[in-house]
Amino acid sequence: MKFAFAGIDFLGGVFEALVESGWTPIKLFTRPCDGLYDHNETVVAQSRRHRIPMQLSRIKLADLDALAQAHGTDWALVVAGYPWLIRGWRNRAGYALNFHPSPLPVGRGPYPLFKAITDARSDWGVTAHVLAEEGFDTGDILAQETFAMAPQETHETLLAKCQIAARRLASGPIARDLPGRWRAAQAQGEGSYWPRVTDADRTLDFRSDVEAILRRMRAFGTIETIARLGDNRVFVAAAEGWREPHRHSPGTIVHRYRRHVVVAARDGFIQITRWSPVAVADAGQLGR
Repeated sequence: MKFAFAGIDFLGGVFEALVESGWTPIKLFTRPCDGLYDHNETVVAQSRRHRIPMQLSRIKLADLDALAQAHGTDWALVVAGYPWLIRGWRNRAGYALNFHPSPLPVGRGPYPLFKAITDARSDWGVTAHVLAEEGFDTGDILAQETFAMAPQETHETLLAKCQIAARRLASGPIARDLPGRWRAAQAQGEGSYWPRVTDADRTLDFRSDVEAILRRMRAFGTIETIARLGDNRVFVAAAEGWREPHRHSPGTIVHRYRRHVVVAARDGFIQITRWSPVAVADAGQLGR
């Protein structure tokens, strides 16, 4: 099967898995990345390795027309980590499908992994579905893999689980029998849409209990959370905590040692061990 890939390194393993399964890439659609939270070096390297054209701008009808003129409809558009809604692929491509990092219909939206952890879900998954032309992540389900989430799940471990599952879906049911899966695709029904996170979602609330605060930190992982220490806002890279009765108001700084800061939470204390000031230019920078 010939395929065009639209995405970044986030689920770039799908590209590799399809190639390893014998599919032939014909074009890469990607987007500019900041190199901090978003990356596309691997998929760009793949495009160069296979000597296929690469496009950084949004897919337009003219781009789909060009592929249809060159390949007829004997190709698939495979989307994984692409931010723009793609319309007009029908009658130009034989198939169009998206890999989404959630057990649809739960968790539609740009990046549901953060909320999956802050909500303390017990399981999660990845879904391959027909690319809908109206509404993100709403197309009929082609294949899905679910897995358990650990009590101490982090953003990085959940991301790795999703990436591994996406590769398995790509090399398994999708690569082996996309036409059959297409004919048997199942409608999603009612679901939930989770919007892009904001700085408020990243901010630690010391009025919460210690467990909830540490869970929020695990949810954002290396992307880091935000905390208010006195009159300053800081990015929090690492912290620990413990439960202990006290009479301090939540958010009170109760101890400092070098760069370690202990802050009162509702039912204990949070010790922030690695942090950096939030610059004005950094406000609102969320990634993905």
